[in-house]
Amino acid sequence: MAGKTARIDQFLLIHSARADNWREITRLADAWAGGHGKRAPLEAALADLAVVEEFHAYPGGRLLATLAERIATNDAGGTAKLARRISNGLLTHAYRDRAGEWDVHDEMAAGEVADVLPPATGETGLRRPYFEVLFVNSQPAARWPAFAAEIRRLRRPEDAFIYEPVLAGSFEDALCAVALNPDIISVVLAEGFPYRSRHDAPVLRSVLDPLGETEGPDLSALRLSRTLKRVRPELDVYLLSDRQVETIAGDPAADSVRRIFYAVEEPLELHLAILEGVQDRFETPFFDNLKKYARRPIGTFHALPIARGKSVFKSDWIRDLGEFYGLNLFLAESSATTGGLDSLLEPTGNIKRAQEMAARAFGADHVFFVTNGTSTSNKMAVQALLAPGDIAVVDRNCHKSHHYGMVLTGAQPYYVEAFPMTEYSMYGAVPLATIKRALLALKAEGRLDRLKLLDLTNCTFDGHMYNVRRVMEECLAIKPDLIFLWDEAWSGFARFSPFLRPRTAMGAAADLEDWLRDPSSVDAYEKQRAELGDNPSDETLLATHLIPDPSRVRLRVYQTNSTHKSMSAIRQGSMLLVKDVDFHTVEAQFHEAVFTHASTSPNQQLIASLDVARRQMELEGYGLVMNAIEIALKIRRAVNSHPLISKYFRVLGADEMIPEAYRQSGFQDYLAAGSTWGTVLKAMREDEFYLDPTRMTLVCGTAGFDGTQFKGLLANDYDIQLNKTSRNSVLLQSNINNTRSDVAHLIRVLVEICRGIEKRLADGGEGERAAFAGRVKSLMTDVPDLPNFSHFHEIYRGDAGKATPEGDMRAAFFNAYDASICEYVPLNGAECDKRLREGPEMVSANFVIPYPPGFPIMVPGQVLTQETIDFMRKLDVKEIHGYEKARGLKLVKPEAVLAKAKRRARAER
Repeated sequence: MAGKTARIDQFLLIHSARADNWREITRLADAWAGGHGKRAPLEAALADLAVVEEFHAYPGGRLLATLAERIATNDAGGTAKLARRISNGLLTHAYRDRAGEWDVHDEMAAGEVADVLPPATGETGLRRPYFEVLFVNSQPAARWPAFAAEIRRLRRPEDAFIYEPVLAGSFEDALCAVALNPDIISVVLAEGFPYRSRHDAPVLRSVLDPLGETEGPDLSALRLSRTLKRVRPELDVYLLSDRQVETIAGDPAADSVRRIFYAVEEPLELHLAILEGVQDRFETPFFDNLKKYARRPIGTFHALPIARGKSVFKSDWIRDLGEFYGLNLFLAESSATTGGLDSLLEPTGNIKRAQEMAARAFGADHVFFVTNGTSTSNKMAVQALLAPGDIAVVDRNCHKSHHYGMVLTGAQPYYVEAFPMTEYSMYGAVPLATIKRALLALKAEGRLDRLKLLDLTNCTFDGHMYNVRRVMEECLAIKPDLIFLWDEAWSGFARFSPFLRPRTAMGAAADLEDWLRDPSSVDAYEKQRAELGDNPSDETLLATHLIPDPSRVRLRVYQTNSTHKSMSAIRQGSMLLVKDVDFHTVEAQFHEAVFTHASTSPNQQLIASLDVARRQMELEGYGLVMNAIEIALKIRRAVNSHPLISKYFRVLGADEMIPEAYRQSGFQDYLAAGSTWGTVLKAMREDEFYLDPTRMTLVCGTAGFDGTQFKGLLANDYDIQLNKTSRNSVLLQSNINNTRSDVAHLIRVLVEICRGIEKRLADGGEGERAAFAGRVKSLMTDVPDLPNFSHFHEIYRGDAGKATPEGDMRAAFFNAYDASICEYVPLNGAECDKRLREGPEMVSANFVIPYPPGFPIMVPGQVLTQETIDFMRKLDVKEIHGYEKARGLKLVKPEAVLAKAKRRARAER
């Protein structure tokens, strides 16, 4: 047990450690009751848990006191029974639904076999959602049980929800409570509490110290409110004061408080306010109305025969579709936007309200729901923000939707390169120095005014997260009105983790917005300007952490997220988030982009799932994301420490995924010796790139599998599904859906695969071992160099800068439509080699996108180089979009393009 508690200061293992420790207490109690264990280890284990348990409503003081009493009176059997009951209650969450779980004398609680399972998946009825409320006050701890009883007496049968109070008596304890207990979703603060915790426990220090809140002259409830909202912005905070509540209400610092009460007034109003606050988050405007619509008798005379399900359930031939999906799916289908529904294209009712609530939840000013994926969200944003001739600095490795967006708008991409991870055939993210060089190059050419957008992927598929605030700060110091588009398709969940949120677009934008409002920002800028002088060199600017001029900055930030990739939304559910002080200047363009890309017949169930996904994340997202991180850490530990699995597989650490130059804190990995919550948070704050812990790159080349082969093996033989592969790795992602049973299944499968390898090598003799070694060498050592973007051909650079690489990709894209100016050259053969040596240059006519790596290695108008051709030839993947093996590379003939242009010019004359 001591070993377990020693690990409690490891990054975010506290939640699962609590459940593990209760199972350990149960084991120790059973051993004591069975005569093969002692009482002392059990007492020590319970003492280790005591402090943390104060921050949870269950099991609560009475059950814990009873457990301690049974131990003290040597009632080993009673101790074991109660310990198992508490442990099972925590495991099944039965205490949320069954009042008897809280009763010391209830013998039919979750400890009994009949009740160890949670409610059934399809179970409905009068169940009321359960949550916990933190009450922070200065009352003596001895008074807390009576205070909690008073709170419980406020409950009424008509309440839509039920909550239990959790009591804390200091600033530090309150902060610990909201960090440790995800069930707390509302907080009530009464003034007069001290700063320091009444406990001196290492576990509390491990939680508090990295959060950076130190004792100071301001111990007010408003300061605590701001701190709690910084950690968990979704919390409702209420303030009780016996001072001038009118004055407090007018204080700008009170923005973090939902409502202020005069402390001596009727407590029922506070109770009702708490329930109303939860109801505001629980409400799902579109989903609620869709359910009402499905319950009405509707006659349909519109073009959707499947609506109401009659064509399905009356059919002898497709009735199985209805039986599979259920009646409600069809009752909720409609082509109408009236009768309680709304239009996604021009929402004025419940969809509009749902989008406003999503904006609140994700920290945005505006949100657009998108029902055909983040590919569409990206194209909508690019279309609305860019016009023909505008320049956009774009990560060359971003999703293809960004590249196609440039084609649609006629904007000119200025491609910047991410750092390569050649050994694993993948790219990381774009270094800040590379981005700054691009901006400074445009400035030197007098073309900075044409630069409109910086377009980056955050986090990358493989988990690289930018230091988003620093990127925006330094870019705004060079171009104060630069617009940012952050493709966060893979990390929408990060909003609900205080340890990931600062690395998101909306989180960083909020921090930057606060800084711009602070008068000290002007002082910081003026000080740096004086230090740099009037004309600092580019070398100086590249080496300096630039500070923007607050008086000139126009903060314009856009974020796309694939809600379906990390939250409980149906496939293709996406959101486009806006935090733009000048949104009014582009709002009409965004509506046009919606009209362009959104279907006039959007899926109702998909919209409803976006609505519900927002509800879930506002009410339980913090705990769900914490669990996803814990799951990932357990997988990392289980794989890398297993004596057999680690011979053939390993999960890459941050030190292998991010070069040392971009890990300024010196952080090595989540599970490296000495890594704690504090060291991880330091890396999150300081490092140029940070590795999302829920992304696990599992190297399989050392087991003789390429990524595609191993992915197929897991799916076909073991029912384990995953998305991304590289030449010698696969990507595992933990999400809010995963359980520890999933971890156990994965580890068991890897053990079985490793045993199979061991047996094959042992039985096959030297020949088999040599073949295996050769296969591993091919996958892990003989890897192709990753090609960078070369350049656009000069015919597509008519108005480009002399020293900058942007080009007219749109013209090249549509040139490919004319077969008379295109040709095909086989990838393998003498002709391709001769063209590379002697010319004429080969110019790609289209996008060529191999999977993996999944980004364009050729774009329309790009001159092909030996580097790109070598990479294509070494690829052993089956799926390459834009390339027909039988015909070869599709190329544009520049001389034919020029000749065609001349003919057109003569004809026009």
